[in-house]
Amino acid sequence: MVEPEESDDLPGEAGCYRRPMAETRERPLLPDGIVVVVKEECATCHSVAPVLAQLDTATTLTVYTQDDPDFPSTTAALHDHDLAVSWHHDIETVPTVIRVADGAEVERTVGWHREPWERVTGVSGLGPDLPAMRPGCGSMSVDPDLVDALAVRFGATVLSSRRLDVADAEDEMEMMFTRGWTDGLPVVPPTEERVMRMLTGTTRAPSDLVADVPPDLVGVTVEKVAIAAVMAGCLPEYLPWVLTAVEAACNDEYNMHGLLATTMPVGPVIVCSGPGTRAIGMNSGGNALGQGTRANSTIGRALQLVIRNVGGGRPGEVDRATHGSPGKIGFCFAENDPDSPYGTLAAEHGIGDGVDALTVFAGEGTRCVVDQLSREPDSLARSLAASLQAMHHPKLIMGFDAILVMGPEHARVFADAGWDREQIVAGISAHLNRPGAELVRGAGGMAEGVPDAFAEAPSLPKFRPGGLMLAYAGGGAGLFSEIIGGWANGDVGSKPVTRAVTY
Repeated sequence: MVEPEESDDLPGEAGCYRRPMAETRERPLLPDGIVVVVKEECATCHSVAPVLAQLDTATTLTVYTQDDPDFPSTTAALHDHDLAVSWHHDIETVPTVIRVADGAEVERTVGWHREPWERVTGVSGLGPDLPAMRPGCGSMSVDPDLVDALAVRFGATVLSSRRLDVADAEDEMEMMFTRGWTDGLPVVPPTEERVMRMLTGTTRAPSDLVADVPPDLVGVTVEKVAIAAVMAGCLPEYLPWVLTAVEAACNDEYNMHGLLATTMPVGPVIVCSGPGTRAIGMNSGGNALGQGTRANSTIGRALQLVIRNVGGGRPGEVDRATHGSPGKIGFCFAENDPDSPYGTLAAEHGIGDGVDALTVFAGEGTRCVVDQLSREPDSLARSLAASLQAMHHPKLIMGFDAILVMGPEHARVFADAGWDREQIVAGISAHLNRPGAELVRGAGGMAEGVPDAFAEAPSLPKFRPGGLMLAYAGGGAGLFSEIIGGWANGDVGSKPVTRAVTY
């Protein structure tokens, strides 16, 4: 198992080890002549056994057998017992026939097809009793049960993270709880095989630096992010989204350190859009902000595990949230951009249409806005404004941004009236302005409020310019919208950060 944390321990200390590079990591050379790779568990390989006997008398032949060292009985064979030959020479189908000259492959054919076999081998009259063509079988070197272990053993990529030797009697799940690597839920053990498989999801090198992770400002590599993605339960195709989320959250503009240190119940909210969200099965419809979809549930969790295990952002330490929120385990969803009547949040922040992108927002858990009756845009704008006004506190203004996630039925009210994104925001904002006298401390019998200096202001807005943002997601039934309230936003706190996804 590879370790998710950055550590100064030397290899070999504290039960850690580094696996030495196997000698077979170097590509075995094939002998000159004709090379054939077969396996006993292949009907086509059995049918061509007499052909191999023909070739053995007519040319220089080397046969490698993947499984049974006594197969084929008609010809002497070398046992590719560790599949090193098959792996390094990209054998995907057996039988495979290769012509080798001066140590280099010249030509190959797969399966049984008389004409290509005769061309590659230079021997005519092969297999006269066989049909002209018969498909081959999958090579053991591409067997799904073996391929990840072979990638670890023979692949060019060597993981740099230290390895932890887990005793047979030790429960690896409990071990990870004990070491403090989890968010309170079980995590997937990050074995070398799983991490190597995860790294196939990106073109970036495992050693590439992704970001300096707050609060400890520890440099995190692609490999370390891949480890967190494994632990979170991601698939390899999610990795580019996780990497981009880490980049977006770990910078001065987003201010992840401040987000951890605050006592408010906030964490990273990842809002995704683009065709890639649909390609990886991210949910933008019913229950998009809830459980049940692997991509939504694990991408946000992977970011939080990076913050926890690499950056040191643990609850009770730097993380000082008074109550916290279930969203702090991981909060990620997709917008339904193909159907959105007003585009995407990423487009609002300058990303072109059709580009895979995400926005990381410092937000709390959601609150529902119910308006079942409004069929005119101004009425619905007033309802949404009334709910937004109460966010955090009705008398606190301009300090907190918000994302309004509109469901299809609410959005349709505005779309039918021809309102675009700017008109919706302006229409809602028009009903959010209140005179300073109603917002100052003590007004309405509430000590909370803005300083007395604002008492004479004729009108004060709830949000700073650009502080009210729109997203589009949710199921088709229900006249509902969701509000995601922000933390201290702007220069004094956190700004939403939008990035195009880097693959």
